[in-house]
Amino acid sequence: MEGDIDTYSGLGNGEIDSKVVQTFQKSFVQVQNILDQNRLLINEINQNHESKIPHNLTRNVGLIRELNNNIRRVVDLYGDLSSSFTKSMDASSEGDSSSGAAMKSDGKTGHKRNRRA
Repeated sequence: MEGDIDTYSGLGNGEIDSKVVQTFQKSFVQVQNILDQNRLLINEINQNHESKIPHNLTRNVGLIRELNNNIRRVVDLYGDLSSSFTKSMDASSEGDSSSGAAMKSDGKTGHKRNRRA
């Protein structure tokens, strides 16, 4: 994974802090682990449903609750990731705006407005 940090080292004109990248990687690993667990839960829920055994069907209630909680956790993690990414990009663009000019998508240089706090 350490080699992956270089992949993200440059976006735009600035560099992303390696701590930010590590935070993203950690969050993505957490999300993937939860999604892997969800796959197992769904398989078990399907097997229990197909068996039609009352005990297994009752067990599905708890499994479905666990699945729903996991989905909430994934949504929260993605929300946190989105906020972190936005903050890191804002911080990066603020560093770029100190020069007073920024590159437009058409390759021309334009002036950036400074944001008011």
